[in-house]
Amino acid sequence: MLGGTEFVGRAITEAALARGWDVTVFHRGRHAPPAGVSELLGDRTTGDGLAALTGDGAGTGEGPDGGYAWDLVVDTWSGAPSAVRDAARLLADRAARYAYVSSRSVYEQPVPDGLPEEGPVVAGASPDAGGDVSYALAKRGGELAALDAFGDRALLARAGLILGPWENIGRLPWWLLRIARGGPVLAPGTPDLMLQYIDVRDLAQWLLDAARDGLHGPYNLVSRSGHATMGQLLEACVRATGSDAELRWTPAERILAAGVEPWSDLPVWVPPGEVYDAIHRGDVGRAYATGLRCRPVEETVADTWKWLEELGGEPPRRPDRPAVGLDPRVEAELLADPGA
Repeated sequence: MLGGTEFVGRAITEAALARGWDVTVFHRGRHAPPAGVSELLGDRTTGDGLAALTGDGAGTGEGPDGGYAWDLVVDTWSGAPSAVRDAARLLADRAARYAYVSSRSVYEQPVPDGLPEEGPVVAGASPDAGGDVSYALAKRGGELAALDAFGDRALLARAGLILGPWENIGRLPWWLLRIARGGPVLAPGTPDLMLQYIDVRDLAQWLLDAARDGLHGPYNLVSRSGHATMGQLLEACVRATGSDAELRWTPAERILAAGVEPWSDLPVWVPPGEVYDAIHRGDVGRAYATGLRCRPVEETVADTWKWLEELGGEPPRRPDRPAVGLDPRVEAELLADPGA
């Protein structure tokens, strides 16, 4: 596991350990890995940062494919594609398979409703690119790097919106903490707006199953659109926190006119349109046909709230991502408007 100490990497590591798999975590040492892993330290952004992957302790035994130090490498990197390139090339002869957690952001914009994996992807991506490229180009470059080194031994999990425990982006934690404060809560748009997301633990289980079964190539990895609605998500937050919050459903037009940014100011939510189709209307038939199962939204919300309580209500946050959430003063102004 390249990483393995935060959010997606953490969930995959925990899931592999729960299966009784032997797990090696390669990371920079900034966060403690789960108990029970073998630990290798290194920084893949430095010149010799991958050296630990070639040492005497770098993997033991042979997997079912024979001759490999590891049966599977999982990579969640979202920075410079060249870091994926270097790791994949180094491990091509040491690992049977390479699973890269990519993103549905790799598709060319605008993304039409129901786009499958064969849809056009962004142009200009390169596995040799540095860290000065967009997120879409970084993830597509990472895909190209994995494919170049592993070919049909590479699995590309094109995740969409990811929620659940260990989240370090802050989307669901923001809603939970806001609703826990109680009182009137600005609820965007209409409660029947269909959402498409995946619980990080369901992502982990599918990815490990898919790698075990030898699947390769790209898979859109999110729930079916409408697995939950915006109303069901926020109502689950009210129940999980036990607060007296009152959801005040507010027309999208009024919210946008106030300068509120969908997705960032009001996490998860975007109004219907091209961006909504790209995030919440993808074709996921291939993943479901290969065993993807998505737990109820109530379970995702309740478990995330339990995790937040264990942390004392202070969720972790990636330093390379901007904070999310609506300014309380803007929310108060919108709620005070009698037309809201």
